[in-house]
Amino acid sequence: MRLPEPGGDRPTEPRPPEPVPSAKKGLRQDFDARARAARADFEAQLKQRKAEFGARNEALTARTGRNLPAAIAIALAFAVVMLAALLIWKPAFMVVAAFLLGVAVYELASAMRFAGRDVPRVPSVLAAVGMVPAAFLGGQVAALFAIIGGIVLIAVWRLVEVALAREKPPAGHVVRDLTNGLFVQAYITLLGACIVLLSAQPRGELWVIAFILVVVAVDTGAYATGLNLGKHPMAPRISPKKTWEGFAGSVAASILVGIVVTWLMLGLPWWTGIVLGVLISGSATLGDLTESMIKRDLGIKDISSFLPGHGGLLDRIDSILPSAAVAYVLFLVVVH
Repeated sequence: MRLPEPGGDRPTEPRPPEPVPSAKKGLRQDFDARARAARADFEAQLKQRKAEFGARNEALTARTGRNLPAAIAIALAFAVVMLAALLIWKPAFMVVAAFLLGVAVYELASAMRFAGRDVPRVPSVLAAVGMVPAAFLGGQVAALFAIIGGIVLIAVWRLVEVALAREKPPAGHVVRDLTNGLFVQAYITLLGACIVLLSAQPRGELWVIAFILVVVAVDTGAYATGLNLGKHPMAPRISPKKTWEGFAGSVAASILVGIVVTWLMLGLPWWTGIVLGVLISGSATLGDLTESMIKRDLGIKDISSFLPGHGGLLDRIDSILPSAAVAYVLFLVVVH
């Protein structure tokens, strides 16, 4: 009997793939349908939440006159930059202060020109920016001379413009232009010099941070209290949304934060925090009302559109400027 030769068996042919059972196909199709439905439902809910958030934000903006998310984001951005400059390398604060004051002066001068008051912008900005290193490096006397020199430069610049103009404006208009240019420097540059002078003092950076925290407390307390409890307008012709209830809330918040910062940051008795809180609640409110009067006098809603959808930079620092003068004077009284 002969044995089969190696490899004589016929090779096994590959089996064709087994067809997927119809039940398995149905299960997969059901899973895909559920996944698509879940995704569509999630996208619909996300769209609805976004619409609801937008509607609430618009209602809040209409009620308070400000875009709250934008205000918080801008405030946080400025806080980070300012804290970094003050705490890491204090001379860098000159750059921050020069930028803030220069832009604020440019905004106000531009708004005045829009209203027909020809305040020269270039010398106005140069005066504000030049004051910063003079105050930080040279002190009060140097800052005062820089401000006076800036006012003289602005006046001469405007008079030269008038002299070279083909059509001479009335003398009364020229006097108005000069006084408005003086006001811009007194309102922004002079008050801004106080924060620069304060920052240059030993431990002055802590005083700057402390008083700005109190200003933030004033704004937050007034906003929260006025939004929920405000019924009696404080100055309806100037700022209709400000109420006495909001002012009371700002005073309470500023005193609380003032006690905390003077005790923990400045190492002063707790009662100095009450003084700081009361004074700054008054100066911050006065600063806000002052800017409102300026805008009403110029017939504009915002000083500028430097911050898209949020107004001008001066709209954000109007409470800080007079409060810087209060904090600097208090520093000189308490520390010296």
